[in-house]
Amino acid sequence: MLETRDLTLHYGQSQILHGIDMTAPTGAVTVVMGTNGVGKTSLLKAISGRHPASGGRLSLAGQELRGLTAYAAARAGIAYVPQGRDIFPLLSVRENLETGFACLDRAERRVPDQIFELFPVLAEMANRRGGDLSGGQQQQLAIARALITRPRLLLLDEPTEGIQPNIIQQIGEVIEYLRDQGDMAIVLVEQYFDFAYGLADGFYVLERGTVRLKGPKRDLSKDDLRAAVSV
Repeated sequence: MLETRDLTLHYGQSQILHGIDMTAPTGAVTVVMGTNGVGKTSLLKAISGRHPASGGRLSLAGQELRGLTAYAAARAGIAYVPQGRDIFPLLSVRENLETGFACLDRAERRVPDQIFELFPVLAEMANRRGGDLSGGQQQQLAIARALITRPRLLLLDEPTEGIQPNIIQQIGEVIEYLRDQGDMAIVLVEQYFDFAYGLADGFYVLERGTVRLKGPKRDLSKDDLRAAVSV
């Protein structure tokens, strides 16, 4: 589904990503790991058009995407759930979900029943302001809002950060369900090692903006992975 070749990214004069080659297949969870500051979030921003790549190529389902903007990425089928969630605190839960309509054709602008099946608490709190939700509930809202766009590629940046354990488990179950549907590629940036390892089908470990270690889960030992992401 996703393929990058020699992807580079700069912030001003500083180069953050150095020639990232990466693939993320449909029906799989591809985990990106590494210590703080190695470029994990920057990689997701480049893929999602939030901070356009400086060079290299990015393709989705075999179609090369050029001059990618956040809107164009969303229209192409790339959904991004950022670290920190970025929900709208003064809008209701339902209104937050409806902001996902912006990249959809008018005929597709509805909240599917599946959203509330995956996240029942959002149905119960549909008229509450987003800012009134707990951190875990806001994370569920952010993922649900991304799913409104009917993505082919779902990018998740640290979805367990600051979340209570029972909701981490629920989010993990949702990720497994979405993977098993077989029509979406999922890229997960995650520091919580056991959570990431349990969900992963393949890994990319970054170090200083380059790929230090990569491969399918079956070919990488748990100890080697843990060592590679330890400070």
